[in-house]
Amino acid sequence: MDAVIDIYTNQPFWIWLAIGVLLLAVEAALSTEWLLWPAVAAGVVAVLTALGLQIGFAGEVGAFAALTVVSTLFSRRLIQKVNPDDKPDVNDRDARLIGQKARVVAPFVDGRGRVFVSGAEWAAEIEGEGPPVGDSVIVEASVGSGLKVRLI
Repeated sequence: MDAVIDIYTNQPFWIWLAIGVLLLAVEAALSTEWLLWPAVAAGVVAVLTALGLQIGFAGEVGAFAALTVVSTLFSRRLIQKVNPDDKPDVNDRDARLIGQKARVVAPFVDGRGRVFVSGAEWAAEIEGEGPPVGDSVIVEASVGSGLKVRLI
C-alpha cells in the first residue's frame, strides 16, 4: 500500500489512468453501459493531474465524481436526442415482432394456431374465430413462448 501512496504522491496521473483503464476493461468485458463515463472521467482527471493541476486527493475525487455525473446525464440526453424513437431493443426479438404482419400457417383450434413472421414459425393464440390458413394477422403481444395475434 505504501507503494501506491508513493506513486500517487509523486505522479497521481498513473493512479487515475489505472482507474480509468480498469473501469474501461470491466465495461468492455461486461458491456454494462454504466462504466464508460466513469472511465472517461478518470481519464480526464488523469490528464488534469498530468497538466500539473494540484487540487489534492479530495479535489480529484470530487472532480471525478462531478465529471461522472455530468457526463452520464449528458450522454443520456444526447442518446434521447439522437434516437428519439422509443423502439424496442434491437436484440429483443419478441418485442420487435409486435405490430408486424404474420401469415397463418396452421389452422386455429380453440384459439390456438401457428403463424409465420420474421422468418420463423410461432405458436399463436387469438380471441374469437381464427382466420383460415394463408390469411394475415397482426402480432399484438409476446406471451410466453408464443404470440398473441388479432385479425387485420
